[in-house]
Amino acid sequence: MGHTLTEKIFARAAGLPAVNAGDELMVRPDFVLAYDFSMTTTMFFRQMKEFKVDTVADPGRYGIFIDHFVPSNNAAAEALHEETRGWCDTNNVDIYDRKGIGHQVAAEEGYATPGALIMHHDGHISQLGAYGALAFGVRRHLIESFVRDKVSMQVPETVRVDVEGTLGKGVMARDVFHHIVRVLGPSSCNFKVVEFGGSAIEAMSVDALQTMTGLAMFLGAASAVVNPTGKVLAIALERARKQIEPMTSDPDARYSARHTINIDGLEPIVVVPPHLHDTQPLKNHVGLPLNSGYIGSCAGGRLEELEIAARVLRGRKVRKGFSLNVVPSSQVIMKQAAERGFIADLIEAGAFVAGPTCDFCYGYQGALKAGQRVASTGTLNTPGRMGSVDSEIYLVNAATVAASAIEGCLALPQPYL
Repeated sequence: MGHTLTEKIFARAAGLPAVNAGDELMVRPDFVLAYDFSMTTTMFFRQMKEFKVDTVADPGRYGIFIDHFVPSNNAAAEALHEETRGWCDTNNVDIYDRKGIGHQVAAEEGYATPGALIMHHDGHISQLGAYGALAFGVRRHLIESFVRDKVSMQVPETVRVDVEGTLGKGVMARDVFHHIVRVLGPSSCNFKVVEFGGSAIEAMSVDALQTMTGLAMFLGAASAVVNPTGKVLAIALERARKQIEPMTSDPDARYSARHTINIDGLEPIVVVPPHLHDTQPLKNHVGLPLNSGYIGSCAGGRLEELEIAARVLRGRKVRKGFSLNVVPSSQVIMKQAAERGFIADLIEAGAFVAGPTCDFCYGYQGALKAGQRVASTGTLNTPGRMGSVDSEIYLVNAATVAASAIEGCLALPQPYL
């Protein structure tokens, strides 16, 4: 019996010839990443002292990102940033200060090395699986990676999801993902790794693959991977921070479950608040009045999203009284979008374009008041995520946000494409 990509990555990280799902191992992560946030990195920095660890060993494995409270608008936020900068300086650890959302910047900076095992405290780091890496969000357990060379882990089972068919007009990767949630259920992959494959996945851009893998937690999954194709390897290996032989699952690998989902005829989807699994056809909610729109986050602010939003809005205007916030996921993406004219198109249409930051996604900027509704490409639609607990967040793709900005209500994107 062959092995999955997940099993192969764990075997390499454990220094073993082969392992199987369920095995308890001591593994050495290739990279340990975190972003600075209250009670996360600061907690790790302080707990190191409790373990009598002055500095991290092998600092080249570590990367820290300043992407929340950016720019800082109070003394406490700036003090947090200063503590993080000081720790990175003392430990000789690379810091990415206001370069963009850490999960995206991590990919750009080569941490998404095919075959690598990566630890972070935030689960959306799973999006590095788009490049054939395996990344886990382990929350407070990340402290183990700060004070030990190896960490204890159980090899998770893998669920294979093959997506077949062709994307229709106005349909994007996040529609595909939410359709999978609708078909399989939000607990279908609990504590397992989702391995995406199939003709539709192979046809997707890396931007789209990052969206698919980055949302894996909403299937209950611990992480997600895609077996890297030639086009993905061409990007990833040029950036890679380590020399690791790329791996793929064996044809006879053993999965805990296998599913095939066809997306021919799939239409745009909306995830209706307050539940992340309330996935419905967008057409059933067309005309619902909105106050604002948000295109950004680690799930929806890459070049592909900015391009389609610019196409929808080019030569048109955001409806009077509607606030459209567009936040590229990184400075690299913002520069590329500017060079291609997308930023100018968005600004001319009436969008507010902000520098890369996580802050709009969780209401630190662009907050909603009670009774307001937003169409968002963010990660969550739980009450209070973007401001008041009495506001409503409708998760949709970037084309839908742009179309809704024109009409001032939930709108189908197809007529504008």
